[in-house]
Amino acid sequence: MSESSSNILEAWSEVKALVEAAEIDVVKNAGGNSAAGVRARRALRILKNKSADLVKLTISEEKS
Repeated sequence: MSESSSNILEAWSEVKALVEAAEIDVVKNAGGNSAAGVRARRALRILKNKSADLVKLTISEEKS
């Protein structure tokens, strides 16, 4: 496996871990826990940025 594909897979693993971590707080927020809602929104903003980074990484790897 090349270094570029390992970088992509590493970034994907990070995104998946963020989704799994955010899921707990989303479920708690759905149950009425407002503090979990704050944590969930923070995690979703981080997830958005990490997802954008992954997209940029895959595009740059395809071009090279």
